[in-house]
Amino acid sequence: MKLEVTPKAQAWFKEEISLAPGMGIRFYGKVYGKTDVHEGFSIGMSAEQPVQPLLKEEVAGVTYFIEETDDWFFKGYDLLVDFDDQLDEPKYVFTKNQEDEKQ
Repeated sequence: MKLEVTPKAQAWFKEEISLAPGMGIRFYGKVYGKTDVHEGFSIGMSAEQPVQPLLKEEVAGVTYFIEETDDWFFKGYDLLVDFDDQLDEPKYVFTKNQEDEKQ
Protein backbone atom coordinates (compact mmCIF):
# COMPACT_ATOMS: atom_id res chain seq x y z
CA MET A 1 0.00 0.00 0.00
CA LYS A 2 1.38 3.37 -1.00
CA LEU A 3 0.19 6.96 -0.83
CA GLU A 4 1.41 9.55 -3.34
CA VAL A 5 0.23 13.16 -3.66
CA THR A 6 1.18 14.92 -6.90
CA PRO A 7 2.59 18.47 -6.89
CA LYS A 8 -0.63 19.83 -8.48
CA ALA A 9 -2.74 18.23 -5.73
CA GLN A 10 -0.33 19.51 -3.07
CA ALA A 11 -0.72 23.06 -4.42
CA TRP A 12 -4.53 22.73 -4.27
CA PHE A 13 -4.50 21.50 -0.66
CA LYS A 14 -2.11 24.29 0.36
CA GLU A 15 -4.35 26.94 -1.24
CA GLU A 16 -7.73 25.55 -0.14
CA ILE A 17 -7.13 24.16 3.35
CA SER A 18 -5.60 26.06 6.25
CA LEU A 19 -3.79 23.71 8.58
CA ALA A 20 -3.02 24.46 12.21
CA PRO A 21 0.34 23.22 13.49
CA GLY A 22 0.38 19.43 13.87
CA MET A 23 -2.57 18.95 11.53
CA GLY A 24 -2.44 17.02 8.27
CA ILE A 25 -4.69 15.86 5.45
CA ARG A 26 -6.41 12.55 6.18
CA PHE A 27 -7.89 10.36 3.43
CA TYR A 28 -10.61 7.89 4.43
CA GLY A 29 -13.44 5.76 3.11
CA LYS A 30 -16.96 7.03 3.57
CA VAL A 31 -20.44 5.67 2.90
CA TYR A 32 -22.21 6.78 -0.30
CA GLY A 33 -20.71 7.46 -3.66
CA LYS A 34 -18.39 5.38 -5.77
CA THR A 35 -14.71 4.99 -6.57
CA ASP A 36 -13.03 2.97 -9.29
CA VAL A 37 -12.74 0.09 -6.82
CA HIS A 38 -15.62 0.53 -4.32
CA GLU A 39 -19.33 0.60 -5.08
CA GLY A 40 -21.36 2.48 -2.45
CA PHE A 41 -18.31 4.14 -0.89
CA SER A 42 -16.32 7.22 -1.81
CA ILE A 43 -13.12 8.77 -0.57
CA GLY A 44 -13.21 11.63 1.87
CA MET A 45 -10.56 13.94 3.20
CA SER A 46 -10.32 16.14 6.25
CA ALA A 47 -7.83 18.26 8.16
CA GLU A 48 -6.86 16.27 11.26
CA GLN A 49 -3.96 15.35 13.46
CA PRO A 50 -2.62 11.84 12.79
CA VAL A 51 -3.42 9.41 15.62
CA GLN A 52 -2.45 5.96 14.36
CA PRO A 53 -1.38 6.46 10.75
CA LEU A 54 -1.32 3.33 8.62
CA LEU A 55 0.83 5.25 6.18
CA LYS A 56 1.80 8.83 5.62
CA GLU A 57 3.69 11.03 3.23
CA GLU A 58 5.21 14.29 4.34
CA VAL A 59 5.75 16.88 1.61
CA ALA A 60 6.76 20.51 2.08
CA GLY A 61 5.74 20.45 5.74
CA VAL A 62 2.31 18.89 5.14
CA THR A 63 1.49 15.37 6.30
CA TYR A 64 -0.89 13.38 4.09
CA PHE A 65 -2.05 10.19 5.80
CA ILE A 66 -4.40 7.23 6.10
CA GLU A 67 -5.34 5.99 9.58
CA GLU A 68 -5.16 2.31 10.58
CA THR A 69 -8.95 2.28 11.03
CA ASP A 70 -9.30 2.85 7.25
CA ASP A 71 -7.23 -0.18 6.25
CA TRP A 72 -10.45 -1.90 5.08
CA PHE A 73 -10.93 0.76 2.39
CA PHE A 74 -7.37 0.98 1.05
CA LYS A 75 -6.09 -2.58 1.54
CA GLY A 76 -4.78 -4.06 -1.68
CA TYR A 77 -4.41 -0.70 -3.42
CA ASP A 78 -1.97 2.16 -3.86
CA LEU A 79 -3.56 5.61 -3.81
CA LEU A 80 -2.45 8.43 -6.09
CA VAL A 81 -3.97 11.80 -5.19
CA ASP A 82 -3.83 13.94 -8.32
CA PHE A 83 -5.61 17.09 -9.50
CA ASP A 84 -8.44 17.30 -12.05
CA ASP A 85 -7.97 20.56 -14.00
CA GLN A 86 -11.48 20.43 -15.49
CA LEU A 87 -13.27 19.94 -12.16
CA ASP A 88 -10.74 22.05 -10.22
CA GLU A 89 -10.53 19.47 -7.42
CA PRO A 90 -8.46 16.47 -6.32
CA LYS A 91 -8.97 13.14 -8.04
CA TYR A 92 -8.16 9.78 -6.56
CA VAL A 93 -6.59 6.97 -8.58
CA PHE A 94 -6.45 3.46 -7.13
CA THR A 95 -3.93 0.93 -8.45
CA LYS A 96 -4.08 -2.74 -7.45
CA ASN A 97 -1.17 -3.57 -5.17
CA GLN A 98 0.09 -7.14 -5.50
CA GLU A 99 2.19 -6.76 -2.33
CA ASP A 100 -0.86 -6.33 -0.05
CA GLU A 101 -2.59 -9.38 -1.55
CA LYS A 102 0.26 -11.68 -0.40
CA GLN A 103 -0.21 -10.73 3.26
